[in-house]
Amino acid sequence: MSYKNLTSEDLLKINTLSALKASGYKPKSIKDELRENLILKIKNKEKVFEGIWGFEDTVIPDIERAILSQHHINLLGLRGQAKTRIARLMVNLLDEYVPVVKGSELNDDPMQPLSRFAKDLIAEHGDLTPVTWLHRDDRYTEKLATPDVSVADLIGDADPIKAATLKLPYSDERVVHFGLIPRSHRCIFVINELPDLQARIQVSLFNILQEGDIQIRGFKIRLPLDLQFVFTANPEDYTNRGSIVTPLKDRIDSQIVTHYPKTLEIGKKITLQEAKLKDGQEEIVTTNHIMDDLIEQIAIEARASEYVDAKSGVSARMTISAYENLVSASERRALLNGEDKTYVRVADLIGVIPAVCGKVELVYEGEVEGPVIVAQNLIGKAIRTQFLNYFPDPEKIKKAAKDKAGKNPYKPIIDWFMDGNTMDILNDSSDSDYSARLRTIDGLDDLIEKVYPQIQGREKLFMMEFVLHGLSEFSIISKKNLEKGLQFKDLTDSLFDLDNFKFDEDEEDFR
Repeated sequence: MSYKNLTSEDLLKINTLSALKASGYKPKSIKDELRENLILKIKNKEKVFEGIWGFEDTVIPDIERAILSQHHINLLGLRGQAKTRIARLMVNLLDEYVPVVKGSELNDDPMQPLSRFAKDLIAEHGDLTPVTWLHRDDRYTEKLATPDVSVADLIGDADPIKAATLKLPYSDERVVHFGLIPRSHRCIFVINELPDLQARIQVSLFNILQEGDIQIRGFKIRLPLDLQFVFTANPEDYTNRGSIVTPLKDRIDSQIVTHYPKTLEIGKKITLQEAKLKDGQEEIVTTNHIMDDLIEQIAIEARASEYVDAKSGVSARMTISAYENLVSASERRALLNGEDKTYVRVADLIGVIPAVCGKVELVYEGEVEGPVIVAQNLIGKAIRTQFLNYFPDPEKIKKAAKDKAGKNPYKPIIDWFMDGNTMDILNDSSDSDYSARLRTIDGLDDLIEKVYPQIQGREKLFMMEFVLHGLSEFSIISKKNLEKGLQFKDLTDSLFDLDNFKFDEDEEDFR
């Protein structure tokens, strides 16, 4: 029977070197494994990197070309661009099991022993040398580069106690305590944030990448290690803590640049896939695609904001955390009011502010404004952008009203506020109170009936509130932050409210 046709159960029954030889097994490098299994997946039209969206035509083809070329890879990109996720998924391109000499700390191939331990064991036991099997999931090692990482951590060091006990010189392999890289022989080895690794430590990788040997305390030990290196790094112009030294960069065969989702739909798919909601939350809170779009739009606005450091980037983790916080804000409100079910509100975006504050790096102007103000502004811009996808453009209506060329569908709502009425939307108000408050506004219910006659119930209430937020973002009415919620009122009255004063020489109210 051919070795390739053996099942996992058959392989696990092989426990000696003689049985392994009889199976027809032949040693294969890890890069050959990756290449051959990738070829099979491509031929079978199988998806190689499950759960990675937006890279189908850019990053993934580059990675596949690098694997086919048997290259070491550096994934270069801003934070939150799935670099580590891609590296971890590469283990799916490895064979399910590979044989190793039992007890070997370097994952020695029984047919190609590398360490002194394995060679001595085979010399002693011959074909009866015990063999065990290593699963693909155990063939992945990841190390985060930090300033305190040492050569001993990565490569190894001579153990003086071993040397003294065995009466051996430091040049003898048997006194070496191997580091992570030799212990990852026949594995994928990932170093995250490579520029953060001190230059003298990066230098220690030169020989491993090029010649395959390691040096311990000045003694060169020939170990033809079989490794697939994957490095991740932020662009050097952002990572001020360090950079990749040129000779090391020269030894990394393929550098692949990642990017953020290019469309809102792709970003939304990533967020909904990665957000970790509890079963109880999904039972209590009902959300909708508009809120999903708003969450993604906040990230888009942040990446274009003058207050946010573009070199730092805005991680996809921001939208994931924001979505989780949004649902939790709705859940908390329902719990406070003793409600079994609730529907998400635009006002629940207050829960998104901590996620935004914790995930964006501000430039000087942003620091002056303060992270909370910047987060509120980003949310406001997201509402303004998405509002136009669902309701008539207030600015176009304003111009048409001046020319007497059209009717303003928002006029009854504006008139209600101009009559001195205010609307408080409290963060923790019950569904019944929320509904009663919104329905007191003249023309608001009628507007939704006209634009979206098919929607009813809580979805209709959501759209009614959305209109208020949208009009405030276009400066048709004003919105003020209260201690426990929001207050909407006439824009003219707000000009006399010094706590909410905002001057814009181009703004002009309309009726």
